Amino acid sequence: MSPKIGFGYDVHRFCDGEYLMLGGEKIPHSQGIDAHSDGDVLLHAICDAILGAAGIGDIGQHFSDQDSAYENIDSKILLQNVMGKIADDLEVGNLDCTVVLERPKLAGHIRAMEINIAGLLDIPASQVNVKATTSEGMGFIGQSQGIAAYAVVLLAPRTPSDS
Repeated sequence: MSPKIGFGYDVHRFCDGEYLMLGGEKIPHSQGIDAHSDGDVLLHAICDAILGAAGIGDIGQHFSDQDSAYENIDSKILLQNVMGKIADDLEVGNLDCTVVLERPKLAGHIRAMEINIAGLLDIPASQVNVKATTSEGMGFIGQSQGIAAYAVVLLAPRTPSDS
């Protein structure tokens, strides 16, 4: 089996709230995320990238927003579930992500997000890269109406354990 590349994207509207969940981090903010789950767009994009690379659908097929079992669910649980679907055959080689929003600034939270994500993927944090950018005031993101995240993942065949 050869390595596989996957791409993920997620977007949500802002709503009334006091924080954002991003990369498993609770980030104080004057708005929350309108979502069926906890709205962690970064973890959702990562789920989609992994599922796509593995050729097993997308996040909506596995965790429908019409299913009450996933209402307000912690997105870390979703990512753990996705990893369980590939664990026998594939492992994450590396992950590169971008979060797009105007505010809040994420620089002080990036490293914690990378560490959280690496733990969920069972890889070293050096193999996870999270970036943040704005949309320069343009569009729904620029008008602070929402947030988006993109993720690209490389999956490789699982190497046999030395044990």
